[in-house]
Amino acid sequence: MNLVRAIYPGSFDPLTNGHLDLIERGSKIFDELIVAILRNAEKDPLFTLAERLQMLEEMVKRYDNVRVETFEGLLVDYAMQKKAKAVLRGIRAISDYEYELQMALMNRKLQPQLETIFMMPAEAYSYLSSRLVKEIFRLGGSVRGLVPELVEQRLREKFHGTAATNK
Repeated sequence: MNLVRAIYPGSFDPLTNGHLDLIERGSKIFDELIVAILRNAEKDPLFTLAERLQMLEEMVKRYDNVRVETFEGLLVDYAMQKKAKAVLRGIRAISDYEYELQMALMNRKLQPQLETIFMMPAEAYSYLSSRLVKEIFRLGGSVRGLVPELVEQRLREKFHGTAATNK
C-alpha cells in the first residue's frame, strides 16, 4: 500500500480558522497529514510552543489521519525523516505565491522527490493571517469568526487575564 503523507508546516501563532480550513481539506486529500509547528529561535511568538501544540492538538483531534508535531531545521530534512511525499501550503494572494514559489523551488532543489501542493483557502479566509489576528486583538477589535473559540479565549487570557472579555 502506497500511502501519501503530507506535512503542513507553519508557526500557527495563533491558529486561525484559515489554518483549520486547510487542515480539514488536506485531511480529505492525504492519507496522513502532519501539522508541523516550526520551532524558530529567531522569532518571538505570542504563544509558547507548548501552548500552540496544545491548541492545535485540541482542534484536530476529530481527524483520525491528522497529528501535530514540532520540528526545527530544514523542512525537507524533517519531511524525509517522516517519509512525507508532499508539503501542503496555503496561498491567499499573489504576494504569498511569490514567496511560496521561491520556497517550493528551493525545497525541490534540495529534495526533488518532495512535492509542494498549494491550496487556496476558502473565500471567507482569503484575507486572514495570524499577524492580522494579533494586531486586531491588541487594538481591541473582535476576532470572533477568525479563530476558533479556544484560541480567542487564550488570546483574552494572554492579553487581559482570564476574567477579561473582548468585543
